[in-house]
Amino acid sequence: MGAGVSNWRLAQAVSQTGQLGVVSGTAIDQILVRRLQDGDPGGHMRRGLDAFPFPAMAERIWQRYFLPEGKAERTPYAVAPAHTKDDPRELTELCIVSNFVEVFLARQGHRNPVGINFLEKIQTAHLPSIYGAMLAGVGYIIMGAGIPLKIPGVLDRFANHESAEYALHVIGAQEGDHWGMSFDPRDFMECDLAPLERPMFLAIVSSNTLAITMLKKANGIVNGLVIEMRTAGGHNAPPRGKLQLSEAGEPVYGERDSVDIAKLRELGVPFWLAGGYGRPEKLREALAQGAVGVQVGTAFEFADESGLREDYKRALLARAVAGNAVVFTDPLASPTGFPFKVARLDGTNSEQEEYESRPRICDLGFLREAYKTPEGDVGYRCAAQPVSVYLARGGKLEDTVGRKCICNGLVANIGHPQVRNGKRVEQGIITAGDDLNDVPQFLAPGRSSYSASDVISTLLQGATIESALGELLLR
Repeated sequence: MGAGVSNWRLAQAVSQTGQLGVVSGTAIDQILVRRLQDGDPGGHMRRGLDAFPFPAMAERIWQRYFLPEGKAERTPYAVAPAHTKDDPRELTELCIVSNFVEVFLARQGHRNPVGINFLEKIQTAHLPSIYGAMLAGVGYIIMGAGIPLKIPGVLDRFANHESAEYALHVIGAQEGDHWGMSFDPRDFMECDLAPLERPMFLAIVSSNTLAITMLKKANGIVNGLVIEMRTAGGHNAPPRGKLQLSEAGEPVYGERDSVDIAKLRELGVPFWLAGGYGRPEKLREALAQGAVGVQVGTAFEFADESGLREDYKRALLARAVAGNAVVFTDPLASPTGFPFKVARLDGTNSEQEEYESRPRICDLGFLREAYKTPEGDVGYRCAAQPVSVYLARGGKLEDTVGRKCICNGLVANIGHPQVRNGKRVEQGIITAGDDLNDVPQFLAPGRSSYSASDVISTLLQGATIESALGELLLR
């Protein structure tokens, strides 16, 4: 669901129905900064800040970024620094507060749990982000795009406000090298707090091998698994073996990339199926296979409550109604090297020829990779940044071909595009699952839009569910 599409409003709407609403934790610190610079419409960010347990910290962020009248249309947003393994205190505080605010708001108006989804790939923001979400009482931490073996132990320690560490993956590291990140909640607490509820932890995996690895090698309890198929939106796991492309230029997946559901059942932990399960019959199929539910993203992406820009939402929904919406699994777009699903739409950076005209700028940096410098330090580079800079930092020219600035594109998707030189406005890069053309099923006759509750009532048709808790995951 990208950055800010699965926002607090959407997660709240889903959790109010008794299902599990999940906010996206990706870039939520930069999103809070931009909401405040837009004047905090509705006063919701102020409401969240007022509930934060450390008021001096919240007030520092408010004073730094809030613009009462909102910034001028052609004025660029002030940008918080990109994350490193040694973030300055102000950026760490922003991470804590922004995650708290998003989860806090999603939890209002009901008594059901709310989850938050993180990408393991964005390691440098993990520790303060998780702690901030836990301060707000998040019920589930869900993480994919990597192998988050050490996250369960972090949750155990943060529940008691104890310090935790997380090892940073560094390209070029040699045996004996270790770059760890640490976070001690008590360095930031303005008062003593009671122990926190330890959230449930769900790992997103795409194979039986990864499922087994998570359960056997994690440093704490893994409460369940989300099995994400390659038809899901966003980043997909790459095919196993040598990459081959179809005539359309998409990665070709084979038998080795399939998941054996029967073997999953033998693991004895709850699991949810994801990727192409946004139909009533697919939910019934998942339950019949032993899953406790499904994770659904694309269907909710176009619901009224989602954070996707209304013009993008309307245009793609119209294409889906006509049956001609196109989702392309781009093997090159993401700087991570993972295949990334892009919904084709004019006026966005979904087309390569449109993207080529964009100056290469990397100022958010969430998908940068850490690398070992010749001096033995840690540096950061992104295959979507200026080519000369990337090469100077030891990157390979071939890795820059076709790369897109996913970070700026995703933030533009939700109505906070950066303005360059007072005139050029960042375009969005919209992601969606392969089942985009299925979303019209949620439209009532004569309606041009639908709500999150419409999605849920449609999906639950004919399904027998023993417990509402966690049966339907919104990512």
